[in-house]
Amino acid sequence: MTKEMIISSSAHETRVAILEDDQVAEIFIEREHQRGVVGNLYKGRVSKVLPGMQSAFVDLGLERDGFLYVSDVIATFEEFDRLETDEDDVAPAGNGAANGLRRPGPADSGASGGGPGFSGGGPGGRGGRRDRERERGPEPKIEELLKEGQEIIVQVAKEPIGTKGARLTSHATMPGRFLVFMPTVDHVGVSRKIDSREERSRLRGIVREFREQHGFTGGVIIRAAAAGRPKDDIVSDLSYFHKVWTEIRQKSETSRAPAVVYREQSLVAKLLRDLLTEEYSAIRIDNEQEFRRVFELIERIMPPLAPKVKLYNKEYPIFEEYGVQAEIDRALRSKVWLKSGGSIVINQTEALVAIDVNTGRYVGKKTAGRLEDTILKTNLEAVKEIVRQIRLRDLGGIIVLDFIDMEEKKNRQKVFQTVEQELRKDRSPSKALQVSDFGLVIITRKRVKQSLERVLTEPCPYCAGAAVIKSRSTICYEILSEVKKISGDLDGQSLVLRVNPDIARALRDEERAVFKELKQSIGREIAVKPDVQLHHEQFDLMAVG
Repeated sequence: MTKEMIISSSAHETRVAILEDDQVAEIFIEREHQRGVVGNLYKGRVSKVLPGMQSAFVDLGLERDGFLYVSDVIATFEEFDRLETDEDDVAPAGNGAANGLRRPGPADSGASGGGPGFSGGGPGGRGGRRDRERERGPEPKIEELLKEGQEIIVQVAKEPIGTKGARLTSHATMPGRFLVFMPTVDHVGVSRKIDSREERSRLRGIVREFREQHGFTGGVIIRAAAAGRPKDDIVSDLSYFHKVWTEIRQKSETSRAPAVVYREQSLVAKLLRDLLTEEYSAIRIDNEQEFRRVFELIERIMPPLAPKVKLYNKEYPIFEEYGVQAEIDRALRSKVWLKSGGSIVINQTEALVAIDVNTGRYVGKKTAGRLEDTILKTNLEAVKEIVRQIRLRDLGGIIVLDFIDMEEKKNRQKVFQTVEQELRKDRSPSKALQVSDFGLVIITRKRVKQSLERVLTEPCPYCAGAAVIKSRSTICYEILSEVKKISGDLDGQSLVLRVNPDIARALRDEERAVFKELKQSIGREIAVKPDVQLHHEQFDLMAVG
């Protein structure tokens, strides 16, 4: 598979598209006045502790308070094991480290050791999980760990979405190109994707030597990308972490809560850090200043790829040139047509995403064939497009796929296996579950930030986001009912009915019988006055004379 990264940068926003075999696979957008907060570290203040939910709200100085579960405060050695196993899936702020990162307050009961003002790292050994659970005993409750008004250092794990505040964690993780830094753990781990015992030992030795020479505290996971890299590359990451963590600790001591003490890197820097591999054939950028920054960064972290950084200097917009804008426009529509003539319909709700598969215009081959074969072909084609759209639109949470019913079990199984196979291309952790014989498949996908639709659109002010309005007939019947209800209170010789022009036309044409009944019910003349300023569903009745 060949990949390209297309970067469109301006003073107002940065947009990045990932192309896989010339097809748009992922879109990332960052606006200057709406920069994401995932990965940022905040010195917050606990605004409310909820024992019934074993969680707390933390004031970060954002529009809404962040949400912190008890499991994201206490030590979790299992998380360290998970990161060491699957370090390539580390988000800028995941449920990462093996110990809480917080300022000691009245609720503190543990020993410290991770540096002044922070709770400490746990034991460096890696005993069995059951042994650790026995040693740890019962998990503490949120009310024992946090008190209202207490200052706490937290990291944003998930962006605020809809009416929900940011999801927080005190298990801070800071990914670098070759390492993942966890400030409050005293342990050095190596990705299990590095098989060579000699290479694992060499990399551990580099990290331990640096820690001893510089008094560097904190846990480190050595990523798979570090395999075969020279010592200078590893030390460069370590020096960066050492510098940043020192600055964070100084800011946390001098800043008044709520305050940001560390801001995650720009969108382009994050993507190059986390995604760049030899698979990329080109990185195209339409802004000269951004081009220089990217070229310098790649020269430092992956010198062989520096010649692949290209400056795009045509007048024609870069996203139009490579077909990205057309894909974005299609991603904002609910219906997506398949090449065969079938279609999928995607509907996002607050609770879940529903995706329905239809045969549409596809009726199978002209030669004799079975209906089951037509359905299977449509479903298999739909699977690839569904997973592509999930990645492109960045859909998360619970996703329900409603495939066309298939009678044969082997065909249902084939479709489900194809779903699992396509999901392996996705970097976001996901899981598929076949829940019925009627073609339903449920996918759960980790949601870190807002979907593409939520970033690029806002609720329709006319329908208030409902996507429907009352029909003309319904409005006419409501007017009749309302007039009958208040007719006794109306004075004057005649009445003026102000309505939207669409409703005025309906009262003259298809609903003229309703208008006739309206006049008969009150025994007076009614003048209908169209008013374009009125909403489709609004009407106003006034007595005159």
